[in-house]
Amino acid sequence: MTMTEPQKNAALPVRPYFEVGADGWCRPDEVVRHSSPNCDARPAGCSADLLVIHNISLPPGQFGGPYIADLFSNRLDYDAHPYFDQLRPLRVSSHFLILRDGGVVQFVSANDRAWHAGVSSFEGRERCNDFSIGIELEGSDFEQFSDLQYQALATLTHALRLRYPLAAVTGHEHIAPGRKTDPGPFFDWTQYQQALAGHMPQALSTPPLRFPVID
Repeated sequence: MTMTEPQKNAALPVRPYFEVGADGWCRPDEVVRHSSPNCDARPAGCSADLLVIHNISLPPGQFGGPYIADLFSNRLDYDAHPYFDQLRPLRVSSHFLILRDGGVVQFVSANDRAWHAGVSSFEGRERCNDFSIGIELEGSDFEQFSDLQYQALATLTHALRLRYPLAAVTGHEHIAPGRKTDPGPFFDWTQYQQALAGHMPQALSTPPLRFPVID
């Protein structure tokens, strides 16, 4: 997949308010922690160099409530909504979830492998879970994301770049085409890149991220 460098923008530097520790966790005063059992160690020699953006809402199109955290923690009440019945066999997680109000929940240490990508391939490499960090945005394919989510996503991306050798950002739809559609047509890649550009002066020695080319 062809990628482009992020667009330049005249935004002033923004002080990051996330800090990823050596253990792969953000500080508890920065995020809500809900440790998920759906994770394991990365294969030997694999480092996190890819960021994968997703969207999720449970039930679909409904925001708020405990259901996403419950799904990632294997404690979802499958009888609470008819849609949930099909989720019974799933054992999934993501490293982070960004809520509609910009709040962030962390489920898995970014040092570890979260189960977010499934069958996937990026630039000829299979099994993207091995070398990626997954960020879910509370949202859907049918509604715009909030400005607060873009701000939080950009700031979190910057913090992760200071800890890991991230080289590219992609959507779930790009690494699992035909199987996944998220983050979907309402995710504004330009707005994300412009928000992230506000952090770039603080990391001049960091090579620019590669982003998907959106038609």
